[in-house]
Amino acid sequence: MNEQLDEQTVQRTRVGIVMGGLSSEKEVSLESGRNIFSKIDRRKYEPIPIFMDSRAALWEIPVKLLMRNSTSDIEEDLAEEAKPISYETLKTGVDVVFLGLHGKYGEDGCMQGLLELLGIPYTGSGVLASAIGMDKYVCRRILEIARIDVPRTIPISRRRWDMEKSSVEQEIVGEIGFPCVVKPCREGCSTAVKKVVAAEGISDAVENAFQWDNLVLVEEFLTGMEITCGVLGVDAPEALIPSETIPTDDVLSLQDKFLYGQGENKTPARLPAEQIEKIQERAVATFRALNLKGYARIDMFVRTDGRIAVLEPNTLPGMTPSTVLFHQAAASGMTQTDLIDRIIQFALEVHAGKRGPL
Repeated sequence: MNEQLDEQTVQRTRVGIVMGGLSSEKEVSLESGRNIFSKIDRRKYEPIPIFMDSRAALWEIPVKLLMRNSTSDIEEDLAEEAKPISYETLKTGVDVVFLGLHGKYGEDGCMQGLLELLGIPYTGSGVLASAIGMDKYVCRRILEIARIDVPRTIPISRRRWDMEKSSVEQEIVGEIGFPCVVKPCREGCSTAVKKVVAAEGISDAVENAFQWDNLVLVEEFLTGMEITCGVLGVDAPEALIPSETIPTDDVLSLQDKFLYGQGENKTPARLPAEQIEKIQERAVATFRALNLKGYARIDMFVRTDGRIAVLEPNTLPGMTPSTVLFHQAAASGMTQTDLIDRIIQFALEVHAGKRGPL
């Protein structure tokens, strides 16, 4: 009887799990949010599913909407089935926000800034670190300063491309060469990423990338082994067991990353122990150089000569059931529930001790 009473009187932390959003990654975000909601420890936490629609409005949704196939399916019945949440009242309903958002307006500092103004703790990195992590070019410049190897990269602005297209193409041929990779500067999930093998393919690839951002990157095509490594922590971050990513094509696709039966991840990566340790050290060094917090996943490449190049950080990595972060946690002895718990506890810890925005 006393045990039942104790369980009833324990105040569970209210966790608002925000998913959906406005980016090209909103369907993956929905899967992440669903999985967090499913795997969270209900003895400690009261999960509240919160859907961000295509206008950036927030809704508390019932489980029957949470289980819909897509974000568009959910949006159809929000007015009848869900409870609207104004930004101003969000703090009255949650103690901490678990950000299941990915990509623009969710992972890039925008949502983090809103939550800072509202005074709500949130999972993952702060405003500046999130913005830098999303901007691949700025991120690489900072990592270069920290003496961390990154791919050779040329940034192309929309204005420069329109005014100096011929000279830009010559610069790509002379400084990067072929094959090369063209991508938007601030998109994730391999959106508009194209391998280009000859000069005549540059224009179409660049124009396609410009549909997603006003800054496009052209980078060297790396050969070797693609690696990804999760990092957890605040003041003393620790790397998880790195995974080897085996794409179905030359460039890792959205399907490779998140769909069952597409691509392949091997945890641990098939490398000698000393190389595994170097990868973990590089992942932690990147986490520190960018001032990331709580958790992140660092995508890297082990070049054919053994050098480790950092491609980019994922400051809100996918939390879908098949995501590699859970594989790495399992290799370190953590269940999905354990990992979710640690991420929430890191958020509460770092926000309790901050001075000003995180």
